[in-house]
Amino acid sequence: MEILDIEGLSFTYNAADTETLKGISFSVNEGEFIALCGATGSGKSTLLRLLKPQLTPLGARTGNISFLGKPVEECASAADIGFVMQRPEQQIVTDKVWHELAFGLENMGIKQQNIARRTAEMASYFGIEDKFERNTADLSGGQKQLINLAAVMVTEPKLLILDEPTAQLDPITASDFINTVKKLNRDLSLTVIIAEHRLEEVIPLCDKLLIIENGRLIAFGEPKEVLSRVYGREDIMCGMPAAARISAYLGERECALSVKEGRELVRGYNPVPNTPQPAETNTSAAAVLEFRDVYFRYERQLPDVLKGLTFTVNEREIFCILGGNGSGKSTALAAAAGILKPYAGNILVFGKKLKEYRNQSLYKECLALLPQDIQTVFLRNTVREELEDAGADPSELPFDLTPLLDMHPYDLSGGEQQLAALAKVLALKPKLLLLDEPTKGLDAAAKRTIRELLRTLTERGITIVAVTHDVEFAAECADRCALFFRGEIISTAPPEEFFSENSFYTTAASRITRGHYERAVTAEKAAALCRLGGRKAVL
Repeated sequence: MEILDIEGLSFTYNAADTETLKGISFSVNEGEFIALCGATGSGKSTLLRLLKPQLTPLGARTGNISFLGKPVEECASAADIGFVMQRPEQQIVTDKVWHELAFGLENMGIKQQNIARRTAEMASYFGIEDKFERNTADLSGGQKQLINLAAVMVTEPKLLILDEPTAQLDPITASDFINTVKKLNRDLSLTVIIAEHRLEEVIPLCDKLLIIENGRLIAFGEPKEVLSRVYGREDIMCGMPAAARISAYLGERECALSVKEGRELVRGYNPVPNTPQPAETNTSAAAVLEFRDVYFRYERQLPDVLKGLTFTVNEREIFCILGGNGSGKSTALAAAAGILKPYAGNILVFGKKLKEYRNQSLYKECLALLPQDIQTVFLRNTVREELEDAGADPSELPFDLTPLLDMHPYDLSGGEQQLAALAKVLALKPKLLLLDEPTKGLDAAAKRTIRELLRTLTERGITIVAVTHDVEFAAECADRCALFFRGEIISTAPPEEFFSENSFYTTAASRITRGHYERAVTAEKAAALCRLGGRKAVL
């Protein structure tokens, strides 16, 4: 049974000169799991918001959107179409978890007895009974997003829409979240449309893959068939699962999607020794950032967030910090930037203690921080004004912001906001650049641009410390990676060693090749080793 039908959908934002969506047509059957992908700014979020009338942006729309055979505007209830946003904190509206679950039902006029029953059942299904009485403000990002999903599901929607729901989640939490969505799809025959840049987990689970490019639908169908058709599009394939990329690099006729299928593919090639060259270490490099036995807590009665944190980052190094939500990574960056003051230990920047930097000298061509909540960076009405304030010349940026210059920063997609904020920070000409989730909301091609930019910056003498959940990004650009756990750095190593020795904080390529090719932590490396070994002879 068809639940959603879109015919000739076009949309132009108010005051915009060009269409954001251009003649999109497709249909979705009840119970299907649809993955929506496309470059940053391609129109994914706009399309999803048009599917829920309460979130429709201001602008001119043509074409038809039918939900269960009627115009979507005539939905009997707002609860029929559930929506989970990218930023967990934007969707939470109450102070307690139990109230968040009940809030939608209260607005629907459901009887109190039924509200109690449905919230209890949903809390049990999601395994959040132990959080039922907790303050929503005290939850981690992953916990907040799970509460958002539970609060949507308690209203019993017929269609669930998710707009990059794992953008702020660590790899383990993101995997759990996506598997929970698939379980809902399987157990309840719930129709799901999910937009994601993190496709490693999503594509192997989806029934159909929908690709948008510059506002146009360019492919829609079963994942293997769609990916086989876009093999030659490196700008699209670079964001696909590692197994699919390895298939494309090797020119395989059938596209592998999952780690399991990727392992079967790789084992069809002869093993060859892979002896990585020892990572180059510059023992004479000066220490740029040093944490020495640092302790921090947000309030006197609360437990420590940083617990004897000790590490050193050297000059011209890209140092990536990975770890779970709530482990203290962002707190460490804020402490390094002088925003938070530890109660014990020392932090040194270029050999000087933070307290020795007077009159804002720490931020004068010395240190800059790009925070995780990038909207705090924006103060003006247009991107052009933001860049002018920061002294940034749009023509000199390593990425093109020209189409965005006259837009309000809050009207940009998550990935576009990330690029605009990065442009402002780079205008400060820092020697030490601190980045908190720099690839959040970015498509694979934009991430490649960021990687190349960071390498260029290190060649110019800039040192970079990045907190990230993006293991692929860290594997491809870091000089060293560190695992953060309960306020401490547990291990530090070059990417090939770091990701080869981890089971969960690792790349899909490492999982695919482990035991066959050692320390192949990127799809490119895995494919190169396959080509070197050659196909096994068929007996």
